[in-house]
Amino acid sequence: MAIITISRGTFSGGQKLAECLAMKLGYQSLSREILVEAAEKYGISENELAHAMKAKPAIMERLSLNIDRIRYLSFIQATLSEHVKDDNVVYYGHSGHLLLKDVCKVIKVKVIAPMEQRVEFAMQRNRMSRDEAIVYIKKMDEYRKKWTKFLYGIDWNDPSLYDVIINLRDTTIQTACAVISEMTNAPEFQLTEKSKVALANLTLESQVKARLASDKATKDYMLKVTAENGNVRISGRVNNLEDANRIKSIVSKIPGVKNVDCNCAEYYINDDVIL
Repeated sequence: MAIITISRGTFSGGQKLAECLAMKLGYQSLSREILVEAAEKYGISENELAHAMKAKPAIMERLSLNIDRIRYLSFIQATLSEHVKDDNVVYYGHSGHLLLKDVCKVIKVKVIAPMEQRVEFAMQRNRMSRDEAIVYIKKMDEYRKKWTKFLYGIDWNDPSLYDVIINLRDTTIQTACAVISEMTNAPEFQLTEKSKVALANLTLESQVKARLASDKATKDYMLKVTAENGNVRISGRVNNLEDANRIKSIVSKIPGVKNVDCNCAEYYINDDVIL
């Protein structure tokens, strides 16, 4: 079977397509559930997490807000990778195709729809006026575009990021569902043993990042983390040896970790920075 990610603009039909695929294929369908689970697991407010995923960064707040956003993304990536490690998942949440990039073969779908079609759906679902719906859709699309550019340095609308782009102008949800369902049988989108190992490594790596990002003493550190077959390597600057030892202690207790190689303390001797 396969993993499917769906990227879409606000009220573009991505949720309906995900639900159709999940029913047809017997897949698990995930979106907001990942936010809820990540919030509960890592002890933050769901509203705080959701707001950070769509807030527009002011120039003076970019650094601190970006640190928070990277933290929150680590929570979501850890939760998402745990769900998809056994495949058979369709995810239509925030940037799933980017969170799983280069790890395994994912069917990356972009759904687009005419503005008028999106406006009508927004008016029905959110009981908005036509003008309110247009303003809301444009605002949310701009937020998604800016955040993707800000965090990943890429254009959200770049077609090369996707395997297939579905335009719902003349294509029904049912037809789109049938086309993508057929793609799940293609050999290039099957999880190989190699990709399963890579996904397991990502799962552990993201869990390490999330645990460190949720700890009060380590949450503001920008650390590089890699994981391979249970061996975790961490590097970066910390304020003192106590925090470096705390990092190693936290990581060593995470299930699946066999060994921790922490180079965080190499910058310090008796709490003096060695550059």
